[in-house]
Amino acid sequence: MKTRHVNGIELALADRGEGMPVVFVHGFPLDHTMWNAQIDALAGQYRVIAPDLRGFGRSGVTEAAVTMEQFADDLAALLDAMEVSEPIALCGLSMGGYIALAFQRKYKSRLRGLILCDTRAAGDTPEMVAARHEMADRVSAEGPAPLVDAMGPKLFARATVENRPEVVESLRRVMLSTDRRGIAAAARGMARRPDVTGGLSEIDCPTLVVVGESDVLSTPEEMSTIARAIPGARFVEIAESGHMSPMENPLEFNAALLDFLAAL
Repeated sequence: MKTRHVNGIELALADRGEGMPVVFVHGFPLDHTMWNAQIDALAGQYRVIAPDLRGFGRSGVTEAAVTMEQFADDLAALLDAMEVSEPIALCGLSMGGYIALAFQRKYKSRLRGLILCDTRAAGDTPEMVAARHEMADRVSAEGPAPLVDAMGPKLFARATVENRPEVVESLRRVMLSTDRRGIAAAARGMARRPDVTGGLSEIDCPTLVVVGESDVLSTPEEMSTIARAIPGARFVEIAESGHMSPMENPLEFNAALLDFLAAL
C-alpha cells in the first residue's frame, strides 16, 4: 500500500490502474479491503484509489471526534497530494456515503460522478445520537467486540450468511482489528452529521444509487427515496445482498458500477 501525509495524518491507500480516477470510501468500522472485488474489476480500465480513512486500517489515528466533513477534507487533500486534478467518480458505502455527500457539498467541482451505496441522507434521531455516544464510550473502554456483536447480524443478507460464511468472517476480522480510538472518533462524528435530505435536489452530477435488496440499515425504500430526490439518478437493487452489497454480490454490483462509469 502507498501512504500520503495529509492534514496532519498519514493515510494508507490502494492505488491501481490508469485512466479516470474512481475513489472508493469504505464504511464503518472497516477499511479499504471491503472494496477488493471492485478494485480488481476496475483497475484494468480506471485508476482506482481506495484509502483507509483516518482511524481505520493502516492509516493514522486521531482521538477527537472526526466529522464527515473532516473525512471529506482528507479525501480532497489526498487527491491534491497525489496530483489528481481531473474530476473523479466517488463511491461511498454507509459512512462512506455520508462522506461522499459531504464531499459533494464542499468539492462539487471535483466530481464527475457520484455513487451512493447502502447509505442515508437523513440525520440521526436523538435516540440514535445517544446510542452512538454510548457505543463510542463502550468501545473506548472494552475494544471493538461490543460493536461487532451489535452490528454483525445486521450487515448481511441471509443468503450471504448461509452460502458465503467466509465473507462474513473476513469482515468480522477487519472490524475486530480496528483501533478503538478510530471507532469512537468516527461514531461521535457520525452523531454530528447534518440531515442533508433537503440538498439532494441540488446534486447536479451523474449519480448512481445502489442498495442491497435485503438491507435493514439503509432500506431499499429509503434509498429509492434518495434516488428520486436527485435529478436523473439511477437506482439499482442488488439481489441476495444486505448492507454490504459490494461484497455480497460483487458480480451484480460491479456490472451496475461499470455500466454507470462507462456513461460518464
